[in-house]
Amino acid sequence: MRLYLTEGSAHGIVVADVGNWNGKALAAPRGRLSELLRRPEASRTGVYILLGPNPEAADGILAYIGEADDIAARMRTHLRTENKDFFDRVVFLVSSDEILTKGHVRYLESRLIKLTQDAGSVALTNDTHPDFQRLPEADRADMDAFVDTATVILPIVGCDLFRRRGAPTAAPLAGTAETSIGPADGPIFTFSTAGASAAGQETVDGFVVRAGSTARRAPSGTFPAGYAALRDKLIANGQLIEGRSPDLLLFAVDVMFSSPSAAASIVSARSASGPIEWKIQPMGTSYRDWRASRLEPASS
Repeated sequence: MRLYLTEGSAHGIVVADVGNWNGKALAAPRGRLSELLRRPEASRTGVYILLGPNPEAADGILAYIGEADDIAARMRTHLRTENKDFFDRVVFLVSSDEILTKGHVRYLESRLIKLTQDAGSVALTNDTHPDFQRLPEADRADMDAFVDTATVILPIVGCDLFRRRGAPTAAPLAGTAETSIGPADGPIFTFSTAGASAAGQETVDGFVVRAGSTARRAPSGTFPAGYAALRDKLIANGQLIEGRSPDLLLFAVDVMFSSPSAAASIVSARSASGPIEWKIQPMGTSYRDWRASRLEPASS
């Protein structure tokens, strides 16, 4: 197995392959999605996996498994909507020799969804659970072998879909756990709600709410349980402290979140759509529109 760290760090894009495997896995944190989509492999036919924290379960994982003729184009479509905002890591599975067809990747998607469901430790957001079998027998055998290798590689690049419920988490790629906050990669976004006011920025590691921001103390009925547990942890760690009024909490330090929605939910103490609610002032450009503009393919 070969792991290529394109930026010399596991916090950037990681490319993984095996000597006699005709596949390739590419993984990156959300903050490196723009760079990942510019790679030639991103425009191939393949399977993509979105991973992030599950707001309904403390320490739980949420995932989406999809397929596309052009993964980069499909990802740009997803980023224009807020329904896939949960992810903080993305993985692409493509062929090294570009032999995968639409039928192949539909079969791969079906197999990976089934394996993830059987393992039971990761919650899927997929609306449908396909059971695609319309491939010649020889092609199915080839794709089964492709999946067998993929199940070995995916956990190594931070995509542990197949761990059985209750089993210990596989060790991540060396260096993937980092407590420092990386450099900002974008403008200042602001979000105000019910007296709370926060400023945030995207970094290479996630979405950061800056020190001095405030958060609403009283949770609403839509505050997801997983985010409530996260807020309790931030308070216990001294990252959220008593605010200037009894209705508010104060960010004592910069705090990194997995996604804009996670950050917005903690600030508002409710379920919040970060891509819509975080905005650049004074023009009012939403995070979603800003991110979509950065993901457009370069003009020739």
